[in-house]
Amino acid sequence: MIGHVHIHIKYKSQNSLSFQFSEISKYNSRSLQAKSEGLTLKSALAFLYHGVVQCHPASFLLTGITHLESSHSWLAGPLCVMYAVTLGGNTVILQAVQVEPNLHEPMYYFLSMLSFSDVAMSMATLPTVLRTFCLSACRIAFDACLIQMFLIHSFCMMESGILLAMRFDHYMAICNPLRYATVLTNEIITGMGFAVTAWSFITLFPLPFLIKRLPICRSNVLSHSYCLHPDMMKLACADITINNIYGLFVLVSTFGMDLLFIFLSHMLILRSVMAIASREERLKALKTCLSHILAVLAFYVPMIGVSTVHRFGKHAPRYIHVLMSSVYLFVPPVLNRLIYNAKTKEIHCAIVHMFHHIKM
Repeated sequence: MIGHVHIHIKYKSQNSLSFQFSEISKYNSRSLQAKSEGLTLKSALAFLYHGVVQCHPASFLLTGITHLESSHSWLAGPLCVMYAVTLGGNTVILQAVQVEPNLHEPMYYFLSMLSFSDVAMSMATLPTVLRTFCLSACRIAFDACLIQMFLIHSFCMMESGILLAMRFDHYMAICNPLRYATVLTNEIITGMGFAVTAWSFITLFPLPFLIKRLPICRSNVLSHSYCLHPDMMKLACADITINNIYGLFVLVSTFGMDLLFIFLSHMLILRSVMAIASREERLKALKTCLSHILAVLAFYVPMIGVSTVHRFGKHAPRYIHVLMSSVYLFVPPVLNRLIYNAKTKEIHCAIVHMFHHIKM
């Protein structure tokens, strides 16, 4: 239900300012009148800006899958399985890389970074997703939603940077093996990990503030069971051009550049692989390339899909938005485990060895 806000301000020159805001959502639906005597025009406008333009709801309402609310308890089961696979599988890989000396190599260090980002992403979405589907508790505080939004986008960007680092590792191993050990030292790998993390958090640090400056007055109902920047900014009743421009800048300058360099590295790798004389060695290298390509597709295809739907699919059915966002957040962490665990014999052996020692 849409309400109205009427602001009437008098300032020193005995003139007055009167404003009528009609797009105020139900949580601001009661009529509000503010009067102040003896204000300067500048003070009056400042009062208007801070009193109305900065308004936002105390909380948001999260949404499960539209028209399937009665089936949420049934859908909670598969979601719990996906979370269990992601958290359990990645935790095992992190532990195996830590305790098994034969996994203390650059490839497995990068794989452990990818596992960490998947665990962090799952932990960022787990509380609200399970509360929405298992407990039908759909409310989240405004500030908590900002924090979750920041963490989700940061860990997504971190995963993109790690995938690029893994492609660099693969490129050096195939195209320049003689310099591999001297280039990818432990110090370089640690520095790359810190650089990817710092770049992700610094780049996305403005996002919560860009949302907080907006008056959220169209509605307080989000389209998903977690908070995303495109979803939140669409609820504003003010100009969101800055948010759109910054979001597009982040998408192109980070994800876009990462994807470009990953594509170029794969072209160079494939050229080197085709030059290998031994057919057996060539097939082995191609299988490794295939696992990397599948991991890249599993991450970037859903991300590009959800960005396209949010920006250009305004009239698309709501279930399309929910489906694309769910695939974007839940599928890549599960597929990463299946792709890399199935293709990496050393990981299998290390996990079996680790559990054998635990039993002993």
